[in-house]
Amino acid sequence: MDRRRLRGDHAAMRKPIVLTLIVAIATSACSSSALTASPPTGPTSSSAAAAPGTPAAPGQSDPAASSTSSATAAPPSPAPDDTTWLCKPDLASDPCQGSLDATIVDATGKSIVQPASPAADPTIDCFYVYPTVSLQKGVNATLSIDPEERAVAVAQAARFSQVCRVYAPMYPQLTLAAIATPSKISYMSALVAYNYVDSAFRNYMAHYNNGRGIVFIGHSQGALMLTALLKAEVDPNPSTRRLLVSALLLGGNVTVPVGKSVGGDFANIPACSTAGQTGCVVAYSSFDSTPPADALFGRVGSGINPFSQNSTVPLQVLCVNPAAPGGGSAPLKPYFPTVGLSLFLGSAAPAPMATTPFVSYPGEFSAECKTSGGATWLQIDRTGGASDRRPDLSVAESPAWGLHVVDVNIALGNLVDLVRLEASAFH
Repeated sequence: MDRRRLRGDHAAMRKPIVLTLIVAIATSACSSSALTASPPTGPTSSSAAAAPGTPAAPGQSDPAASSTSSATAAPPSPAPDDTTWLCKPDLASDPCQGSLDATIVDATGKSIVQPASPAADPTIDCFYVYPTVSLQKGVNATLSIDPEERAVAVAQAARFSQVCRVYAPMYPQLTLAAIATPSKISYMSALVAYNYVDSAFRNYMAHYNNGRGIVFIGHSQGALMLTALLKAEVDPNPSTRRLLVSALLLGGNVTVPVGKSVGGDFANIPACSTAGQTGCVVAYSSFDSTPPADALFGRVGSGINPFSQNSTVPLQVLCVNPAAPGGGSAPLKPYFPTVGLSLFLGSAAPAPMATTPFVSYPGEFSAECKTSGGATWLQIDRTGGASDRRPDLSVAESPAWGLHVVDVNIALGNLVDLVRLEASAFH
């Protein structure tokens, strides 16, 4: 089959998926960048429109943004071979490669350097889709690799290179400016973003996978895109599903029937229930207290769970503790990027900063999945006590957002350890 032609079965599946994706993103204002504490406000600028079906250039409006109509004509898919890669093995200036050294700080404030680097020949791959980070002014970002995409790839994806080859496509995501003005977001602009993710995955499968196991990693808008991709390309297809090592879908409100581990968003992909289990999903949204009634995450119906709207059974948001998939409380291994550390720790960020690319405070926080009052979330507690000299989290979000900005980094060491176990079990 010609890989450049949009396949009819996939097009039919994507249309309702991405249409509901618009509702989720537009109503949530889901800025999740480790670089931006909250979405910008005010109208976006606009000038001449780009050609239909293409991402808008910086400063331009999406041509479909003037209407919120759910038009049925899909934009043309990009050719699979045309993928622009943010991270890919042997790519020059790959932000997912490089030093992974971390300064490890204990409760007394003493520190040591933990050397780390990408694996020479990992046995599995990771397919990473980044969250909402683009500071461009259009509705859809261009495929230009800006500092924001590079920085979030370092912050969230680079440490996985210890256990997998990391592939991360650029995609014309809905920008922070677009999300700040939801009326500009249309069916077409969301479909443009998704088509590039889908096309990049087909490119990866055709040219790079060669039967290797895959870990899908996404946060916020990236998690929404990957949930749609998994629903269309992986969940219903046994031949592709057998390659699934796991899916780490964080801050995206993956749903399951109440009290169940499978169903809801995925018919065949269950929640991970043990360390080393493969073919399963890890999903959660982190809070340091019970999510309020208007929480954007952890609650079905908040607008961040676009695939639950037509469910005939009661659903809940899935929570899998990456530090203890089987349940219970367990200590976390957070890894924060040294550059931009103040965005996580506020004025408590140490000065001078560590000289390594990452800093970690192992055991300062613990996590446990909790359900209460219709919400399900990953409860984050600071367990070091008054004698712990390390800085607390200081995330500039409203209570409705919880700890969304640190969903990945608060448990990054645990997530990497989990993938390491899964990779061993997969083979």
